[in-house]
Amino acid sequence: MLQDRLHNKVEEGKISLILNTVLKEIIGDQVVDQVMLEDINGATLSLKVDGVFIAIGHKPNTDIFEGQLNMNNGYIVTKTGFDNGATSTSVPGIFAAGDVADYSYRQAITSAGFGCMAALDAEVYLDSL
Repeated sequence: MLQDRLHNKVEEGKISLILNTVLKEIIGDQVVDQVMLEDINGATLSLKVDGVFIAIGHKPNTDIFEGQLNMNNGYIVTKTGFDNGATSTSVPGIFAAGDVADYSYRQAITSAGFGCMAALDAEVYLDSL
């Protein structure tokens, strides 16, 4: 799991893990040079970096669907393949996209793309009623 890999890299000294902070500012002219962080006590920390990658989450918020939709490790299982309805779930008329269904990439750009796919799948479903 990603969390275990992260902790292994921390233990190996390859990365530093700074907890209980929020990103306040990204600093740099042509490229990112540093970031300004603020901890839970209001103290700030300037950190030199080569880049910034914003993650949108790693645990899907799917608890309310447990027992109602087919799930795999907390992710909603969707249909895959070459025919329509790739975002269809185990319940007809229910579609899933983004973090709740994307266990591989978990990126904003893929979530946006799958959101569009889900909207198109829903449109086809509604037209079939």
